[in-house]
Amino acid sequence: MPEQKLTGTINEEGQIVLDSPLSRDRNSRVEVTIRVINDVPEDLTQAEVLADFQQAWEEAMTGKTIPVSQLWEGWEND
Repeated sequence: MPEQKLTGTINEEGQIVLDSPLSRDRNSRVEVTIRVINDVPEDLTQAEVLADFQQAWEEAMTGKTIPVSQLWEGWEND
C-alpha cells in the first residue's frame, strides 16, 4: 500500500485535523502512526524562547559555532 506523509494537529477533542486532504479513495481503511513533532515544552514562555534564540543568534554571529562535520562525531550509522 502506498504511504502518504501528512501533518496535522490534535484538536481539543483529541481528534486529528490534517493540514491537507488525503489523496486516497474515500471510505478506505488506513493505519495511522502518530509522531509528535512539537517538542517545545508547553511551560516554556515566549521570553525564554526569545532569550534562547538571541543567544543562538549571538553565537552564530560571533563564530561560536560547531562545524557540521563534528555534529555527528560519536554517532553510529545503524
